[in-house]
Amino acid sequence: MKSLVIAEKPSAAQSIASALLSKPMKRDGYIEGDQLFITWAFGHLLSLAEPEAYDEKYKKWRLDSLPIIPDRFKLVPNPKTRKQLMLIKELASNSDVIINACDSGREGELIFGYIMQYLKLNKPVQRLWTSSLTPDAIRTAFREMKPGAEYQNLLKAAIARNESDWIVGINGTRAFSAKHKELFSVGRVQTPVLAMLVDRQKEIEEFTPITYYEIVAHFKQQETQYKGIRLGERILDSQKAKEIAEKVKNQNGLIISYEIKEKKEYAPKLYDLTLLQKEANIRFGFSAQKSLNLAQALYEDHKAITYPRTNSNYVNDAEISYMQQVFRILLQSEYQNLAENGEPALVHPKNKNLCRPEKVEDHHAILPTEKLPNRLSKDEEKIYDLIVKRFLTHFYPPAEYKVHTIITEVAGERFRTGVKEVVNPGWKIIYGEKKHENEQHQDGEDQEYEVNEPFILSTEKEAYCYQANSIEKETSPPKWFTEGSLVAAMQTAGKEIEDEELKEAMKDRGLGTPATRAGIIERLKKVGYIYAQGKKLMATEKGKRLIELVRTAGVGLLTSAEMTGEWEKRLNDIARNSSEIDLFYSNIRKFAYLIVEKVEKQMAMEYGRTSQNGIAPCPAPQCDGNIIEGKKGYGCSNWQKGCKFVIWKTQYGKRLSEKSITELITKGRTRYLKFKSKNDKAYEARLILKEPATGETALEFKTKKQNA
Repeated sequence: MKSLVIAEKPSAAQSIASALLSKPMKRDGYIEGDQLFITWAFGHLLSLAEPEAYDEKYKKWRLDSLPIIPDRFKLVPNPKTRKQLMLIKELASNSDVIINACDSGREGELIFGYIMQYLKLNKPVQRLWTSSLTPDAIRTAFREMKPGAEYQNLLKAAIARNESDWIVGINGTRAFSAKHKELFSVGRVQTPVLAMLVDRQKEIEEFTPITYYEIVAHFKQQETQYKGIRLGERILDSQKAKEIAEKVKNQNGLIISYEIKEKKEYAPKLYDLTLLQKEANIRFGFSAQKSLNLAQALYEDHKAITYPRTNSNYVNDAEISYMQQVFRILLQSEYQNLAENGEPALVHPKNKNLCRPEKVEDHHAILPTEKLPNRLSKDEEKIYDLIVKRFLTHFYPPAEYKVHTIITEVAGERFRTGVKEVVNPGWKIIYGEKKHENEQHQDGEDQEYEVNEPFILSTEKEAYCYQANSIEKETSPPKWFTEGSLVAAMQTAGKEIEDEELKEAMKDRGLGTPATRAGIIERLKKVGYIYAQGKKLMATEKGKRLIELVRTAGVGLLTSAEMTGEWEKRLNDIARNSSEIDLFYSNIRKFAYLIVEKVEKQMAMEYGRTSQNGIAPCPAPQCDGNIIEGKKGYGCSNWQKGCKFVIWKTQYGKRLSEKSITELITKGRTRYLKFKSKNDKAYEARLILKEPATGETALEFKTKKQNA
């Protein structure tokens, strides 16, 4: 009898056959060798059945038939791949051992587990677990296979994730759609992700910028020149700022504080999938899904990188020698000039910036393999180049600086200067003159600028202020989410975390997994909840409406990134120890009942927000109605009685915030807002309520006096 190897995709099966079979024979749907049958799935061959498979009554979407929670979930084959499923059954009957060679992660375990469950296969199982599809890696993994039983907890976590998504998704989607007579898609993970984006967009739209003035003074002491930013309270008056600039210009100043610290900046962490997606989005504008697809092609088709769907930025001790081997191969590649200046001795198990076994679970960080690729597409080259250069940075010493912090006083005003004097560029040589993606440069007091020449200054000599400028600035709203920043936010359940250790700890509580986050963003686009405007991700009216409906129904937990992150942590805990699986299912079932109960009590939202008082009294003459929010605008609660007052949410190409609309209704005008013309030119104006009976508006532009 032979052993049956089941890979996740045909390309992976071909790689395994090339590594393990001396004389592979291609058959219809599988590859045969002396001791092995090697076949494949096409991703998911089976999925959870739709509700009507349990009862015909579920064909109609009715609130009174919810919640739907099967006692035992049914699996249904994909009609397009049923033939392959039956072939697996036939090959299994002629095999004494079945080898699970699906992708080494939760999703791969689910694909294989469902095949075993549906076909009722009871043969012994071995697990081939590898982070690379190169021949050597596959042969090593084949020699080191473990019993499939050792991965049962990972399978239980995968099934729990799939079934909980079904329970929340089916019941949430049907409840809100049936109640409000509009098709909504609700999901355990996708809805909190949408809420993160909607909340950020609302913050931006309601943000009121404050104009302030920054005073930058330029100093000279012998041959050394430097600039400083004025310390003290923020200046809001332009005339005062100009007066200060004039006061200090052409004056001698004293260096009242001067501190020099030596600083080392270590190489950036190796890529996990999320970090790779984020930087590919910043550098090349790639969507999260595109970056994943390109990385997957480099892994499966070209065997040029290790498993990309990883959550780790570190390696185990065992990968150190592998990294050394890959480094030697890169010395003979197009990366020779970068590699030959590297120091192999820097890559060792005690390097905690690189080797942290306690931080590596299923897979180590993404690495290039010993197989140099050829015939890459231009986009594949870009992703491969990112990975190789990040890899090579760890063969270089840290960048070394002298950080000079200076306080200069002139004419009673104090100016702060931060200078990073480059002593040794270290790993930054890899990126040449370009700023590295992770470097943060901000305006204001924390600003530092780099110099490559020795920076020499004396506290005993005066510094001459030869120039000073008043620069108009504005406070900035939060940044729009991009696909890169959104997958990063999903990784930490929406928390803005700078501390690397805390960020690492939050990975267990992220929304989704590295393998699913790109798909969640694509799903939100497909159902019409979000769209991309350049790199910015923006919520549609329908997306905003769903979040409003969920929250006004009293199930705001469905939009909670933190709660969903806690569920993800429980799933990760189940993968390690399945003892809490019953509690997880119990909480999911209770939540499904809560959703249905709350939605049943919710008022049908024909006109959007229907609070009795609305946002303001209707300004139309002789009307006692209140202004309430609708899908496209804010109208009067007496609209059925004939009141025609309405303020559209989008005016002159600008989406108005609720705050601006409230100002318009109650005060007759908004503050000055920023608009863009059809030619994409920015201008400032305010809206005035031209006709209180109908809500007709007009623009009022700034006069020269108001601009002064």
